[in-house]
Amino acid sequence: MTGPARTSRRLRILTTLAAVLAVLVTAAVITAARSNDDDSRGEAGAVPVSVVRPNSHRLSTAPDGRVTFVEFLDFECEACRAAYPLVEKLRQEYRDRVTFVVRYFPIPSHFNAERAARAVEAAAQQGRFEQMYQRMYETQAGWGEQRVPLDDLFRDFAADLGLDLALFDAAYTSTVTRDRVHADFNDGLALGVQGTPTFFVNDNMITADSYQDLADALDSALD
Repeated sequence: MTGPARTSRRLRILTTLAAVLAVLVTAAVITAARSNDDDSRGEAGAVPVSVVRPNSHRLSTAPDGRVTFVEFLDFECEACRAAYPLVEKLRQEYRDRVTFVVRYFPIPSHFNAERAARAVEAAAQQGRFEQMYQRMYETQAGWGEQRVPLDDLFRDFAADLGLDLALFDAAYTSTVTRDRVHADFNDGLALGVQGTPTFFVNDNMITADSYQDLADALDSALD
């Protein structure tokens, strides 16, 4: 088995494992987070949750804006890394017809997932979201699943990308950046996201075990 078939099979395996582990390991945390979020909504009134918000990060934007593909992801998630080349392939094939959006969903049990999301968000504040997003997946095999803080490594990524490190450091540690990451996470909870990667086409969560499943969902929305 080679090429796309191997990648699709690996995506199916890793996505299944990630979903099971996410449910088992993070269920209590997610339930608590949802409960707290529900309490705050009850106090402040109902707040509508959108699959895409005005400040959501767009990898590319289709001229007609009719179909949007959204991924809730975790940069430390192996299934997300397996899905990454498939999403890149989708972007190439559908670049003029589909808007591609990324939203943060760092799984609490992944030690550096939230840090990685903050690093990407800090890079985004200097206009380098896509480059840092790509760097995280290209290097994940070397830093994923480590139980020590990797702030210095992510700062090295920022230096490699030529970012202003003083601005990066300030953004990386700021409450604004943390709140931005957590806002995506809370939206994901409200939308029923329980693990990563989770995909939406327009407002519909989709189940995908292969590249073809993702392409079929886009083709259906485009018809």
